[in-house]
Amino acid sequence: MATLDVRPRLLDALSVLRDRVDAARFPLPLRGAARARRNRAELLAQLDDYVIPRLCSPQAPLLAVIGGSTGAGKSTLVNSLVGRRVSEAGVLRPTTRTPVLVCHPDDLRWFAGPRVLPQLARMWVPEQDDGGEGEYAAGAGLGRGEFGVRDVGGVTAGGGRGATGVQGAQGRRMAEELHGGEGGRSGREGHGGARGAGGDRGRGVGGEADEASEVSEMYGGGEAEGAFGAGYGYAGGGGAVGGGFGAYDGAGVSGGGAAGSGMLTVRIETEPALPSGLALLDAPDIDSLVARNRELAAELICAADVWVLVTTAARYADAVPWHLLRTAKEYDVTLVTVLDRVPHQIATDISGRYAELLQRAGLGHVPRFTIPELPESAGGGRGLLPATAVAALRDWLERHAQDPVARTAAAERTATGVIASLRSRLPALAGAAAAQHAAALRLAGRVEEAYERAAERVRREVAAGEVLSGDARAHWRDHGLDGRSDELLDALTHGLTSLLTCAVEEADERSADAWRRDPAAAEVALTTAEGAAGAGGRLGVIVRRWRRCLEELAEEETREARAGQAGERAGSVEPEESAALLATALLGGRRARTAGENLADLLGAQSALRLCDRGSRLLATYLERALHGERERRLAPLDQLTVPPDQQAELIAALSVLQREKQREQRKEEETAMAREMAMGKEGVSG
Repeated sequence: MATLDVRPRLLDALSVLRDRVDAARFPLPLRGAARARRNRAELLAQLDDYVIPRLCSPQAPLLAVIGGSTGAGKSTLVNSLVGRRVSEAGVLRPTTRTPVLVCHPDDLRWFAGPRVLPQLARMWVPEQDDGGEGEYAAGAGLGRGEFGVRDVGGVTAGGGRGATGVQGAQGRRMAEELHGGEGGRSGREGHGGARGAGGDRGRGVGGEADEASEVSEMYGGGEAEGAFGAGYGYAGGGGAVGGGFGAYDGAGVSGGGAAGSGMLTVRIETEPALPSGLALLDAPDIDSLVARNRELAAELICAADVWVLVTTAARYADAVPWHLLRTAKEYDVTLVTVLDRVPHQIATDISGRYAELLQRAGLGHVPRFTIPELPESAGGGRGLLPATAVAALRDWLERHAQDPVARTAAAERTATGVIASLRSRLPALAGAAAAQHAAALRLAGRVEEAYERAAERVRREVAAGEVLSGDARAHWRDHGLDGRSDELLDALTHGLTSLLTCAVEEADERSADAWRRDPAAAEVALTTAEGAAGAGGRLGVIVRRWRRCLEELAEEETREARAGQAGERAGSVEPEESAALLATALLGGRRARTAGENLADLLGAQSALRLCDRGSRLLATYLERALHGERERRLAPLDQLTVPPDQQAELIAALSVLQREKQREQRKEEETAMAREMAMGKEGVSG
């Protein structure tokens, strides 16, 4: 085993790369952003669901995912390969909503925990006879408790920590695989009468269907401990904050798992007739009308060692299956195709055309199996095809699962193909990340440019004395005729607030206009209206703070001037008058030339000069603070998008480290192979 021989440094590099991919964000509606988001999700699914688990557990069973279009007969094919009905097959579409994984009982431990498909809650259904009374099902909801409801053939029972009590050794094994024996203890401690992981026969809370309905009504959305069985089911498990009710209807389990919390589930069945080392997974339709089914199907395919793509004689040229086939070729995965429901009369013709299409697509080497159209294909009866119809496909799967060389080659090819595909996929993702960052910078630059112009306007108009107009100018004229200093300060404060508000509104209009012309801002709200609505109030608060600081500054200088008797009237001057003269000198520009002269007469030239200098710095600080606060409010939507500036560099760096580790592994493999050949050569010579 080469690639699948676990190397800690390679796994570390993959884990770092996975975290970098997870951190990447593409929120701006740029061209290619939607594709980048899909690629990111697909990469995470492949790394989490397949590559990293496979490298960590190279000895795990081979997982073959059966995927295909609506009505292709996937569930019927899975049932026929297993030899009994494990997945619901029928004419209603989509039939498969909850994916079903079937494995040998000895392989259950590989799928009981979150080794693969960690985002899916597990739900177990031991082997049963269709429609048999008193059968049982079990759900483990990964932290969500559930309550079983008997319908026709059995019950479901869920648990948070505890496993489920089911009948016999199989139930005990399933509980111990996931919870290390806690299921038995939880079963005894629950409210039901189930005993132990082995599941002695008990009635639970509701012994009959009507009592189960009462349990449903009582505990449908509540919090409870223990587990609740229905009918002659077998319950265990400790409830958490629960919800959903699973119902076994004789054909499968609906609900189940963590349905109450909206969490997706995968139903696990065991079948001794299935060879050890092989697991089959029946996935939802890849072209389902339900968007979440399509997404789940894609995620499940990404977790496969072997992709089994099923199509039909009527739909083999459809776009969706061929998109998957091209993706499989790009990633160099282990692929099998099944042409299902082929009428006998045109079997040769259809098979030849399909083979020709595969050849043109560069997939002529892919194993191809043809299944004729049979009465069982329609999903009637038990949904099983004759064993001879699926014998070739079953033999191929069994051979690759049981032959160590073939099994290693199949899994290694898929894992190696996915890792190799990162060479082209990561740079594309990094490029999209760079475009996002550039667009965010561009949008931020538009706002910053508008507010820089607003700051220039405020400085220019303050220097020109525009604040000293209207009421403020009238109060200034009256000030020499025994006017009140506080009224002059009020008017100047109001004028400065109005100037700042007008400048901010102009900056907002300019920013909004620039964003409207930029496609990157199509789904980003500048919050101009909301920001402008409260801007006047916020700016008024800042200006009033500036006034208080100015008054304190004037009082301090006035007190020092009194102590030194620097001015002609320093001993009798009031701090309010000094503050009014200082504010007028700072905001009046050329219109208030005499304000500075009057201040010098009051405090002395040196004190007045020092006070004007300190007041000028204070004014500049508060003007900058006011505009900076409004600008940051307008930039907040961009900050919330979390477009990291370094995500492009981190993606490329992580890919570089992974490639370096992969090359190092390849060199070690080559050296090992050469050493083995040399050793074999020496043995031959000595022989």
